[in-house]
Amino acid sequence: MNFDLTDEQKMWQKIVHDFVAAEVKPKAHEISESASFNWDAVHKMAELGMLGMMVEEEYGGSNVGTINMAIAIEELGWGCGSTALAIAAHTELGCAPLARYGTHEQKKKFLEPVASGAGKLAALALTEPNAGSDLQGIKTKAEKDGDDWVINGAKMWITNPSVADYIITLARSRPEAGSRSMSMFIVPTDAPGLTIHPPEKKMGLHASQTHALTYENVRVPAENLLGEEGMGLHQTLETLDAGRISIGSLSVGLAQAAFEAAVDYAKERQAFGKPIAARQAIQWMLADAATEIEAARLMMRQAAWLHENGRPFSQAAAMGKLFATEMAERVARNAIQIHGGYGYSREYPVERIYKDARLMTIGEGTSEIQRLVIARNILKG
Repeated sequence: MNFDLTDEQKMWQKIVHDFVAAEVKPKAHEISESASFNWDAVHKMAELGMLGMMVEEEYGGSNVGTINMAIAIEELGWGCGSTALAIAAHTELGCAPLARYGTHEQKKKFLEPVASGAGKLAALALTEPNAGSDLQGIKTKAEKDGDDWVINGAKMWITNPSVADYIITLARSRPEAGSRSMSMFIVPTDAPGLTIHPPEKKMGLHASQTHALTYENVRVPAENLLGEEGMGLHQTLETLDAGRISIGSLSVGLAQAAFEAAVDYAKERQAFGKPIAARQAIQWMLADAATEIEAARLMMRQAAWLHENGRPFSQAAAMGKLFATEMAERVARNAIQIHGGYGYSREYPVERIYKDARLMTIGEGTSEIQRLVIARNILKG
């Protein structure tokens, strides 16, 4: 059993870390305050292959594998939660389903530009005003009309639409209920009838745009059906399983950044004649943080390894996502506590990190859903 990264993985980690340290982390505070997207960094990511990490080279991707993808998303999380979330959603939600289920023609037309950096990003629209964890409750409909599909409905809490070329949309394509009533469709963001509403005003992740969408007689050609009709729910669940690896890894990065900030501050801050790092109460918080971060990182890399090697990974991904996201919130909370009043100020990064981490136990399946997935895996035998 070898827990070391390969030489190639170590090199990739260093390249991404150095890039994030130079292009992402220094701008994290500024873009959070202004709620602006870091296009400068994203455009440069294309040169490193970070926009097509799970896409074959034939379609403009770098196809670095799941472990390297997890490493990159962790490093991005260390630098900026907003930028990391946008790239995680682009990679695992917007690109991966098209790479997995798309035809050659679909990949050339839609996937290649976003994976190579020639286009914008990609997005996936699942959640609706009255359907979140319960995907069977979606109301958005797609009806066949000649050579087109006509889509009507509404989505909300969708990441990336305003910075995307296309949105993969889950819609009910068959009138009957059940697991084979839904399909996925590739909807260009400039399609007539598609409205991308103004960004939501959120607690955190201010530089990652989240929008409500309205589909009013949005027509897409029949060839924009992704995969087999009626298999949309199955495709969605497979996509979310893999997406948990990226969100868990992002959370490890957020926790690492909060931990490093807390260590630095504890060494500098004097209280009662000594740095607060000399106090046992502070030391224990730091020790717990270091331990939990390492545990979460190992869990996410195990899930990534299983996925990359074609092994069953659903339970490992759910366990890792559950632990890593809840861990990140604890670590960020304690980092604020170590900073005292300064930690509550927007001038210090731990305040932003805490707000960014809070979403991670909700998005890509809530903690409650992760526990349900884990329990079902445990009990199904």
